[in-house]
Amino acid sequence: MEYAGEFFGIMILALFGTGANCQVNLSANTNVSATPAGVALGVWVTGGHINPALTLAFAVWRGFPWRKVPGYIVAQLLGGLVGGGIVYGIYIHEIDIVEGGRRIRTSKTARLFGFIPADYLSNVSCFFSEFICTALLMVGVLALTDKRNQLTPGLVPIGLFIVFVGIVSSFGMQTGFAVNPASDLGPRIFTSMVGYGTQVYTIRHQYWVWGPVMATITGAQVGTMLYDVFLFSGDESIVNHL
Repeated sequence: MEYAGEFFGIMILALFGTGANCQVNLSANTNVSATPAGVALGVWVTGGHINPALTLAFAVWRGFPWRKVPGYIVAQLLGGLVGGGIVYGIYIHEIDIVEGGRRIRTSKTARLFGFIPADYLSNVSCFFSEFICTALLMVGVLALTDKRNQLTPGLVPIGLFIVFVGIVSSFGMQTGFAVNPASDLGPRIFTSMVGYGTQVYTIRHQYWVWGPVMATITGAQVGTMLYDVFLFSGDESIVNHL
């Protein structure tokens, strides 16, 4: 059941996030941003991590069983892949129009299914942006789920929605605000299977590796470390056992 929760949570996130990305870029409507809603709904429905970066942070700092980590991450990636596939199926005709035919697939629409930074940003700036955003997200998640704060469980998704809106509104323009390896890599894997080929992995010097994956994982680790060192006193953290 835990793995199913991770699968469906990421699938919902991919449906909202990738779907909004397609609507914004395939139409004249530039006022759509559904990623925060997708995160809130995914957490409310599944109660899970729905993010490999969070899963690894909980394993390192909070005693989450390492034996469950591979299963969680596989379920998350599959959820992203299926979610991206559903969105692709819904928007395939619009994609055909933009590309000029069913058998033509270029980076023009590949960007709809993965996070690509603005052209003017340096690689260091991209990494730092995703790192900071994920660290902020992790602090928000830990604060909202900290039992000492006595927040009603039903309010956690609303709190996450507010955190996401704040981060997206402040930093989302530059890199698209991935903060989740599965929501980028899952749909990216799908596109490589339906005609886009290896270009989805080589765009911007393999940005998917050091941006949506490495920067988010590192940011989640640092965010958790800072929260546990300075704010958290529970027995779950390894910091409080040193």
